[in-house]
Amino acid sequence: MTYTAAACAGVLLAAVLDISLLRTRLLFGRVFWCSYPIVFFFQLLSNGILTGRGVVLYNPADILGPRLVHAPIEDLAFGFALVLTTLSVWTRLRPPAGSPPGPGRSGPPEPRP
Repeated sequence: MTYTAAACAGVLLAAVLDISLLRTRLLFGRVFWCSYPIVFFFQLLSNGILTGRGVVLYNPADILGPRLVHAPIEDLAFGFALVLTTLSVWTRLRPPAGSPPGPGRSGPPEPRP
């Protein structure tokens, strides 16, 4: 499997996880798309440093070829899939707003009599 095919599969699986399996539907929300550029900026920064200095190398036969800040564009797809998957799982696992804190979670202090 090429890096390109793996990146495409990662994005597809992350989208299916978000929309169908976990039903968090972050892809349809404005908050996700307004905050993603922040993640994208730092992803470009770190990818640019790692690939520009030769710390990470790619087989030219396994990528499409276009690069952005030294990193192949497939890296952006992988980063997108990782961020979407992490946020989808985190959103699904967090307790509903207003629910009492459970074990290991802190909440507001109990009033003293």
